Amino acid sequence: MNDPQTAPAPLRTTEEIPTAAEIETLRSTHIAEYPDFPTPGVLFRDITPLLRDANALRRIIRYWTTLLPEGIEYIVGTEARGFVLGAPLAYELGAGFIPVRKAGKLPGRPAGLKYELEYGSAEIQIPENSLPAGARTLVLDDLLATGGTAAATVELTRRFDVELLGASFLIELEGLGGRDLLPDVPLTTVWSIPD
Repeated sequence: MNDPQTAPAPLRTTEEIPTAAEIETLRSTHIAEYPDFPTPGVLFRDITPLLRDANALRRIIRYWTTLLPEGIEYIVGTEARGFVLGAPLAYELGAGFIPVRKAGKLPGRPAGLKYELEYGSAEIQIPENSLPAGARTLVLDDLLATGGTAAATVELTRRFDVELLGASFLIELEGLGGRDLLPDVPLTTVWSIPD
C-alpha cells in the first residue's frame, strides 16, 4: 500500500465537471450500435466514436472521477477497453494502473483465474506482485453485461488481499443481470442502458 505521506496527490484538473445531461447527450451521440454482432440477436455497443473524440473522452473521464470513491491507490483494468479507460482515470486520480490480461500475455508467474462465460470459458491473469496487501483498489472495465468477466476480475483481485473499494463501468446493460454476480461489490456506472 502507498504511504499516505509519499503517495501522489490526485491530479484532478480544474476543468469544469460536465453535467449529467451533457454526459447523457454524449451517450446518444458517441456510442455506435451494431445489431446481430458478433452473433444474431446481440446488439453490440461500440465505444470507438467516444474514443476518437478527444474532447468527449476528456469530459467522460472528468465526469467519471466524480462517481468514484475517494482514496483509490490502484485501478485494475480488464483487457482491452479497461486499459483504454482505466489508464486515463488512474492518471487523473493520481493512482497506479494494473492490467488484467488474457492468459499467456504476461511474463513471469502471473496470478490467474479460469472462469465460465455464456459461450465457453476464459482465463485472466494479473502480473505477479502487482498489488500490495491492503491497497485501496477499484476494478474497472468498459461494459458490465452478464458479469462473468467482472466477477472473475474481482475474485482474482481479492486474492492479493487488497481493500476492494468497488467496481466501475462505462456502460451497464441492465437487463443482462451482471450485478447479480457482484452482490457485495459497490458498483458505479456512467451509463445504465436497459437491454
